[in-house]
Amino acid sequence: QVQLQESGPGLVKTSQTLSLTCTVSGGSITTNYYYWGWIRQPPGKGLEWIGYIAYSGNSVYSPSLKSRTSISRDTSKNQFTLQLSSVTPEDTAVYYCARWGGWYNGYDYWGQGTQVTVSS
Repeated sequence: QVQLQESGPGLVKTSQTLSLTCTVSGGSITTNYYYWGWIRQPPGKGLEWIGYIAYSGNSVYSPSLKSRTSISRDTSKNQFTLQLSSVTPEDTAVYYCARWGGWYNGYDYWGQGTQVTVSS
């Protein structure tokens, strides 16, 4: 059973960099052909895809967030990390990490989510 767990600060100040880590257990982040993503949900809004890092180590980002986003990984710890720079209160959301299991399964395993609030 694959499990994902987000960790990181729940409060970030405007203009700083938000940094969250997802720790994966029950499966390796280097296993072909899985992708490991970050998704967020602002209050009162729908889910927004941020980006992913592939089993190969390549990363792809949402065009609307690309200039501020970096997703990296530590294979020795089986973790992947989101960094979102120059945050504003509009980046306040519940942040989720999840595994993409292919077009048939979609995002099939999710973390429980972590609330991040950006204060001015």
